[in-house]
Amino acid sequence: MSTRLPSIKAFCLTYELGNFTAAAKALGVTPQAASRAVAKLERRLGVSLFRRNTRHVEATEPGRAYYEACRSALDILDHAEARLQGQDDQPRGEVRVSVPTTYGHHRFIAMLPEFRRRYPRVDIDVQISNQNIDFVRDGFDLAIRMGELDDASFVARRLGDFSVGVFASPAYLSERGIPRTPEDLDQHDCGVFAMPRTGRLLPWAFSPAPEALVPRAVLRVREDVLGLIGFAVAGGGLIQTYHFLVARELERGELTEVLADYGGRSRPFSLIYPREATARPAVRAMVDFVVEQSRADRGE
Repeated sequence: MSTRLPSIKAFCLTYELGNFTAAAKALGVTPQAASRAVAKLERRLGVSLFRRNTRHVEATEPGRAYYEACRSALDILDHAEARLQGQDDQPRGEVRVSVPTTYGHHRFIAMLPEFRRRYPRVDIDVQISNQNIDFVRDGFDLAIRMGELDDASFVARRLGDFSVGVFASPAYLSERGIPRTPEDLDQHDCGVFAMPRTGRLLPWAFSPAPEALVPRAVLRVREDVLGLIGFAVAGGGLIQTYHFLVARELERGELTEVLADYGGRSRPFSLIYPREATARPAVRAMVDFVVEQSRADRGE
């Protein structure tokens, strides 16, 4: 095993960093040496661990399975060394999290300094994007997503329900008038979020009726809902988004809420992960921390 350990480390770093050059830099060797170490491991195992091209490598199915086993083994070795060296028994390693732009910019990122104070040996790799992910293919441990989860193969921890409202700039409302009912939206310019994968426009939610409708969209924003806020502040029209996203714009008078009598609707966010993910202490610490912070935000 000891003779295979350098090759296993080279393999794991190549998997995590995406190419031999980055892995070699982390190991303090040449890219050719890292590539040869992985090739030696592949010959011993009799399988291809990576598909290679000139710019990057992509793990094969056997490669992904082997990585999970190797990473767990290396984590155990790191933990044993830390115990022998008298270091405290804290979670360590890296946690990879995918979060949407809304929750990511305005809530999740703000949590991380406190998480790092509690768990200084845990590094965090965050993707802020509204694109769907595949936990295995993309190598994520956790994801935060809007909506309800109906996949029993994953665990979902509800982080809260966040209220939405309709907003516009005072200049736009002065020029075009204030809508009094959702039906009045037909006479207004609206910016609407389009789902990244399908392009389907996200309906606006109201209460009591109509419960939801898709307004006439003069602007469709597919990837980052924060673009809608800039559109509204600039006087482009009406948008519907979360109250927590526009709290500063409302306080500064850059936006005004309309149709408040038809408010009261909300959308949920959940933390989701494969059931086996929390076997790693670092991932388990992140899950417990995010859930704890979300409960505190709700006053629980």
